[in-house]
Amino acid sequence: MVVNRFTRLILLLTVMCALLASCKSKKAVMKGSPGDVVKPQGFIADKYAEIMGVRNKDITNGRLYNFIEQWYGTPYKYAGLDRNGVDCSGLTYLLEQQVFDITLPRNTGKQINVIKRKYEEELQEGDLVFFDFDGKKFSHVGVYLQNGYLVHASTRRGVMIVKLRDPSMYKYFSRAGSIINTAGIALNK
Repeated sequence: MVVNRFTRLILLLTVMCALLASCKSKKAVMKGSPGDVVKPQGFIADKYAEIMGVRNKDITNGRLYNFIEQWYGTPYKYAGLDRNGVDCSGLTYLLEQQVFDITLPRNTGKQINVIKRKYEEELQEGDLVFFDFDGKKFSHVGVYLQNGYLVHASTRRGVMIVKLRDPSMYKYFSRAGSIINTAGIALNK
């Protein structure tokens, strides 16, 4: 009887230890420095490959996808620049700075002036994608990822990934391009 209780206690403790050891939360970690391309954590590569319909070996820029993971779901806040709320140009400004080591102007109206226009099929990770919402030219911006997807700060759903050709977005698509040298541009934050 005592041996049976002791065996059950040992078994219970073993199961609890195993459960506690497996409950480590996965957290995106920004490795390297801005401008570095570092290998992504496995769970990050798996998650974003599935979202964008690519192979996980196609997710190569760990800093980019870790940045997105850390900001994903952050609510939209006009002129916001932190995890309590961020607007579209603020997200783009921070992403380009922290991932690619590129300093952009802070607002969308000025960010449009630092791109070299590209056709949609030429877009690469880090390129800017602009939209004309509410009849206003270049009133929204996102960052192109791959396979037709971009990350942006939605006014309704916060920071998220969408397909460029999603009908609710694509009808407002205006222009896209790669960032050119911003050295001579007034950056007015």
